[in-house]
Amino acid sequence: MSLRDQLRILVVDDMSTSRGLITQALDAFGIRNVGSVADGRTALSTLERTPVHLVISDYNMPEMDGLHLLHALRQNPKTKGVGFILITGRADREIIEKGKQLGMNNFLKKPFDPAQLKACIEAVVGRL
Repeated sequence: MSLRDQLRILVVDDMSTSRGLITQALDAFGIRNVGSVADGRTALSTLERTPVHLVISDYNMPEMDGLHLLHALRQNPKTKGVGFILITGRADREIIEKGKQLGMNNFLKKPFDPAQLKACIEAVVGRL
């Protein structure tokens, strides 16, 4: 069984269009075990019930941004080892540095194409 068959991913983004574009790209890569939620709080409760290997999260979301979600994941023994990719339209050095301090595995700047997304994921989990 290949990595893409086993890999479980959760996409977290408050914009349904962005969630759709990411999940479509993942599907095109052959990754079928993909969930998506619209905010960080829902992501945390979903991950309590359904563990994943990788979280792909938008940075700019209401209530709980991507870095707050990352911090919460790293504080929980159940989720501290989950891979985390931050997607942001503002790849400011400050945001990226804070993400690295919190344990972010990789980041992707918007806009991006599917090849960039695939390379970003492969840098975290290995070849798909």
